[in-house]
Amino acid sequence: MTRILDKTPELRLDSVPMLDLQRQFEQVRAEVLAAVGRVCASQHYILGPEVESLERELAEFCGVRDAVGCSSGTDALWLALAAAGVQAGDQVLTTPFSFFASASAIVRAGGRPVFADIDPLTFNLDPARVENFVRGGRHDKLRALLPVHLYGQCADMDSLQKLADEFHLLVIEDAAQAIGARLGERAAGSMGVSAAFSFYPTKNLSAYGDAGLVTTTNPAMAEHMRRLRNHGSPRRYVHEEFGWNSRLDAMQAAILRVKLKYVEGWNDARRKRAARYDQLFIEAGLTSSGEQAENSAPIQLPRTSAKAHHVFHQYVVRAYRREELREFLTARKIGTEIYYPIPLHLQPCFVYLGYLEGDFPEAERAAKEVLALPMFPELTEEEQHWVVKSIADFYC
Repeated sequence: MTRILDKTPELRLDSVPMLDLQRQFEQVRAEVLAAVGRVCASQHYILGPEVESLERELAEFCGVRDAVGCSSGTDALWLALAAAGVQAGDQVLTTPFSFFASASAIVRAGGRPVFADIDPLTFNLDPARVENFVRGGRHDKLRALLPVHLYGQCADMDSLQKLADEFHLLVIEDAAQAIGARLGERAAGSMGVSAAFSFYPTKNLSAYGDAGLVTTTNPAMAEHMRRLRNHGSPRRYVHEEFGWNSRLDAMQAAILRVKLKYVEGWNDARRKRAARYDQLFIEAGLTSSGEQAENSAPIQLPRTSAKAHHVFHQYVVRAYRREELREFLTARKIGTEIYYPIPLHLQPCFVYLGYLEGDFPEAERAAKEVLALPMFPELTEEEQHWVVKSIADFYC
């Protein structure tokens, strides 16, 4: 475990942030300020031409017919589920290892979340576990599958779609972390009947506040979502149903339009930094490969499916003695995060679903082992060296 240390004997940095948005802002400052000025001059601050332009541009980017802007990724999930017809008594199957909104949006739409365990290599919903559920006689009320493209890698949509077709289920993508990701030639956001994106400030394509969007191949669903995001109103003061105030504001749309031109380049930069992390960990002798190799080395690297174009919203490893390692890195002012420390089926608010510890062992194991390391397009190689050297220092 000496090669990386010998290469950079004097390397020491004061800190490495988990994310540094200022570096990105400096690249786009002039364009962003011009876009904000354009919105202010228009005096049109909610929906309107900027939002409509963003919707067209993102629909083209994802290769779909329609996109519907809304106020957050959470609202995007709700809109997708509601427009798909999910209602009281319906089950929607998703992963227990994701952000809370993947399951809470199902409840908000009136449905009941049900879970299947994850693939331990990709952290995404395991189609084999989904198949066990639907063939196990427990699918009478199952209406939809909600796979999550976790950390920027698409779930195995081919296998999931085959099951959905056989059992007459809808597939709705949670693509909140996966703008620009692909599975083969198909883009995230184009593989289900609809897909939800988040533009939270930490995302690969990020607003300067909350923002979200739904893509869909179904024009009727698109029109329905446009009503639902605006109090169920197709035109002013006419309300055909109960909707919500989920409108996207023009300022965020204008900012996102600026950044959309750069997102593919930023994603490429993330992929290069992920590859560099892999190389550095291997050179340091810190890592092992293979599903059963977790005890032979302290770090397991993220696994990318052969068909996947991973955009590395996060670079997440499995780490032996994770909590101690994280404390050590924090002491060196190296940012880390745990996505996610409590699986959804064990969240206190979901106790009524009846799940117990041990029901989804792979999700539970991941929650105890995963550690996200600094990852953003402007991360320097020197910073990556210091992160990996510090991890080597901890384990040596």
